[in-house]
Amino acid sequence: MSIFDREYKRYDSWYERNKFAYLSELNLLRELIPKKKKGLEVGVGTARFAEELKTDFGIDPSFNMIKIAKERGIKCTVASGENLPFRNNSFDYLTMIITICFIDNPAKALWEAKRVLRKKGKIIIGFIDKMSFLGKFYQKKQSPFYKQAKFFSIDSISKLLTSQAFQDLSYFQTLFDFPNSLNQPDKPKTGYGKGSFVVVKASKGD
Repeated sequence: MSIFDREYKRYDSWYERNKFAYLSELNLLRELIPKKKKGLEVGVGTARFAEELKTDFGIDPSFNMIKIAKERGIKCTVASGENLPFRNNSFDYLTMIITICFIDNPAKALWEAKRVLRKKGKIIIGFIDKMSFLGKFYQKKQSPFYKQAKFFSIDSISKLLTSQAFQDLSYFQTLFDFPNSLNQPDKPKTGYGKGSFVVVKASKGD
C-alpha cells in the first residue's frame, strides 16, 4: 500500500492546517483554468483543487483518495498518469498539481496528457520549484510524502514539456513564505524565481 493510501486523511488535513498556502495555490490556478471547459486532473488526490476549480474528471492511483474525491463530486477512477483511461482528444485542459514529482515516468505521462488533450488544449502543471527555499527545505525535511518525491527545477519541467511538443510555455508563481508562516494568501505573480509554488501553462499544437 502506498503512503497516499495509508495516510490519505493526514494528506487531506494538510489543506486545513495550511489554509493560506492552499488558498495561495488555488487563487493562482483559478486564474489559469479555462472557463466552462472540459478538464481532467491527473493525480486528483482528495479533490481539494478539482472541486474548487470545477474540474469534472480526475484520476489517481490511490483508492482511498479517489473515494474522497468522489464524495466531493468529481467523476474519477483509479489510474496512473502514464496510462490514462480516456480516448484521444477528450479534454480542453489537463492539470497536474504537485503530481509530477510523484510520477514514475513523467515523459510518458506528458505524452499521455498530449494524447487526451484536444487541439490547442492546455496543460497546467503546478509544482514546488526544486531550487526555491521551500523546495530545498522539503528535500532536507524528508516528510513521509516528499521522501518519495523527485523534485524538478523550472528548466527540467520546461524541457519535459518541449520534448513532448508542447508550445507557448508561460510561468506563474506564489508562496513567497513558508506555509505555516502565512496569515493571508499570497498574491500570484507572473514569472518564477521568488515563489516556491510555480505553475507552467503550455499548449498542445495543432
